[in-house]
Amino acid sequence: MINYSNDRKLLESLDLSGFFVGWPNPPSENVFKKILAGSYKVVLAFEDKKLIGFINSISDGILSAYIPLLEVLPEYQGKGIGKELVKNLQDELKHLYMVDLLCDEELIPYYEKIGMMKAQGAFIRNYDRQSGE
Repeated sequence: MINYSNDRKLLESLDLSGFFVGWPNPPSENVFKKILAGSYKVVLAFEDKKLIGFINSISDGILSAYIPLLEVLPEYQGKGIGKELVKNLQDELKHLYMVDLLCDEELIPYYEKIGMMKAQGAFIRNYDRQSGE
């Protein structure tokens, strides 16, 4: 059974392995925990003692939020877990005026299906800093 929670204390008892697939310089488990601990809001999907998906946001808590990460383990993709994570986070952020997210072009149809609108953006990526260390 898949469970959803915003309780970050669960991270101490869950297996966090398997995320950041394809990243050339992924964060360590310690950095991963720091990312989630420092987030404004987090929603976790887990089964037994295994983290299978997560989403996080950073925010001023008043007007705006940004969603930097949504990940579901490859073997759990296509089962509606990402959609449920987004829905849960949207509920947590519904008091805000704007919630933004940047993603690769091929992911835009996924986000449009779950109620987000396509927008333009700009970014800088320092891949040598991708690990967060």
